[in-house]
Amino acid sequence: MNDTNKKLTERQHFEFNGDNHLSTSIDTALRKDAFVKSDEEKINNIEVLFKGIMEELGLDLTDNSLKGTPYRVAKMYVSELFHGLNPVNKPSLSVFDNHYQYNKILLEKNITFSSACEHHFLPIVGKAHIAYISSGKVIGLSKLNRLVEYYSRRPQVQERLTLQIFNELKSTLNTEDIIVMIEAEHLCISARGVNDKSSSTTTLEYGGKFTEVNMRNEFFQLL
Repeated sequence: MNDTNKKLTERQHFEFNGDNHLSTSIDTALRKDAFVKSDEEKINNIEVLFKGIMEELGLDLTDNSLKGTPYRVAKMYVSELFHGLNPVNKPSLSVFDNHYQYNKILLEKNITFSSACEHHFLPIVGKAHIAYISSGKVIGLSKLNRLVEYYSRRPQVQERLTLQIFNELKSTLNTEDIIVMIEAEHLCISARGVNDKSSSTTTLEYGGKFTEVNMRNEFFQLL
């Protein structure tokens, strides 16, 4: 099979699978050399590559409004939109003893986030709701926001994002008594394809006491 036919076959495969989520792991797929280059090197390289994309689209990069776009996009990708790819940006999730002996649900809801669909690199915008029951340790409320921010700032699928947050909290708090719910709108649905402007997607992961229906119902009532 020559290179042209091979590429056609690959594209037919992508078209056939459409928006199917084919990930095999809850870990974000990264190359082993993902962080050999500095952020500045990556910005410089992406700037050149994105300039090529704009030129292929027929845009005139001598126009004052457009000529800075390749750099702005490159900087946004590395320093903002996808900074959660780099583990050096992972927040410190320090925990504290539960001196108050509070042993009921602690819920932080409406944690806003923005991410990007890994299939089309279009925005995912939504809210996360996180609750847990202390097993002796508690975590600062702002750390929950920072955790959502960290895992959302990378190319994502919503199911993986939900599981990554859940597993990180399970490890940090040393408890299964956690529930994570994410509600989000996907521009890969609203801005292309079916162009559905009104739908949203909800994902849920839970363990421990939240496997009990009455505990999940209490969580939903608090929402």
